[in-house]
Amino acid sequence: MSSNIGNRPSGPRKNKDQMLAGILIGMVIGVSLAAAIAWYLMKSPSPFVQNAPVADKMPAGMLPQSIPGGNVDSGVNEKPRFEFYKVLTDKQDKNIVVPTKPTDKPKTAERKPAVDYEPHLLQAGSFQNVDDAEKLKAKLALLGVEANVQSASIPEKGVWYRVRLGPYKTAEEENRARNFLKQNGVDSTPIRVQ
Repeated sequence: MSSNIGNRPSGPRKNKDQMLAGILIGMVIGVSLAAAIAWYLMKSPSPFVQNAPVADKMPAGMLPQSIPGGNVDSGVNEKPRFEFYKVLTDKQDKNIVVPTKPTDKPKTAERKPAVDYEPHLLQAGSFQNVDDAEKLKAKLALLGVEANVQSASIPEKGVWYRVRLGPYKTAEEENRARNFLKQNGVDSTPIRVQ
């Protein structure tokens, strides 16, 4: 029982060689395509780079250092991209006479006297259980807000523990703190300081 091993075609070996050749050809094509694209992009002018600044379009005192005397002749009469430089320099070139003494007294804005603001506290919660009040105080501390727990004896209801913030001296401070609490899920009620 002899077998003829040498005459057998090697099917798996041939497929591996074709696959490696395909990968190699793909890599060569990919690298050459990337090189061609890079060469093309390097040779094309960039729309983000201005080759030579035009002195007429630049404000006075802003002429480039590389141009002696600041004379640049582009040879192209283009409309400037931004016209506000020309508008501003035209206004400065006109002889505008500014009176040294005003003839009319300028109208000053009359300030209304500030309404006296009474300081307020913000009450974030009121609880019968001191542990609940301490939990809210801890939650506020994690938000970066300093709060106090005050106990109050209410007739016929017992002792209640109130979580309060403040006092706030201006309405702006109070509103800012109240909005911050509301954004973090804590409703608060303003209470006048007594």
